[in-house]
Amino acid sequence: MIEHLKLLGLSDLEARCYLALHDEAGISGYEVAKRVSVSRTNVYAALRSLLEKGIIRQTEADPVLYDAVPIQEVVRYLQSSFDLTAKTLIKELSAPPRSNPSFYNWQGADALQTALHRMIANAREMVIADFFAEDVPVVEQALLQAEERGVTVVLISLGEVATRLTQLFVHKRGDDWPDAEARKFSLLCDSQTAMLGSFGGAIKPAALETTHPAVAAMLKNAFYHDMLMQRIEADFKDELTEKYGEHYEKLLHHFVHEKGWKL
Repeated sequence: MIEHLKLLGLSDLEARCYLALHDEAGISGYEVAKRVSVSRTNVYAALRSLLEKGIIRQTEADPVLYDAVPIQEVVRYLQSSFDLTAKTLIKELSAPPRSNPSFYNWQGADALQTALHRMIANAREMVIADFFAEDVPVVEQALLQAEERGVTVVLISLGEVATRLTQLFVHKRGDDWPDAEARKFSLLCDSQTAMLGSFGGAIKPAALETTHPAVAAMLKNAFYHDMLMQRIEADFKDELTEKYGEHYEKLLHHFVHEKGWKL
């Protein structure tokens, strides 16, 4: 809970003081200090900060007593304040048009997760997410929130995964599936903003984000082919297996062994 309160702009000590007052209303700064096991000087400084932020209230008494403002009121107030700030920033700091698309590099799992969530949060019409099953939890909640606000979300999972998402396509992985050096993923939002990268494996999590139309077109083409193959396999599974073998082994053998292609 402390981590969630810190996301609202509270310091660690402020969050602990708020929780102490949430658990017991109408107590003094001295009592708060005892509950959080921190010096009274630091606690009183934290209480003053919380008062300034409007997150706690005080009763004039001897000694002064403090109460936590109910969290529902705190959240609504902060949401209202944030919405006003956001509207002002968007109006005054509209991004200038770029003549050339840029390529941005992200390094580390936390940075990737933040960037992925930002992209999904800004999607307006459609999100196509292609992830290994192990990495679906990284984006699942953000994708569910996108669905809730009316965005069409399509998740393509490499391996079985349990999810509440409406549109799910699963590529099965056999027992002999080789360990990937890195678990690749792709994300395409509104056919414009794309991210390509990988989690896990021997390579540090990293990704490339871009609005370059060639990258968006490549991911769209991959998605189209994926959907076509899903439908063809559903309609002609037995015929395909008879002609090309399980998981197209005969077809792959032709290109790899007979043609010598290094696939």
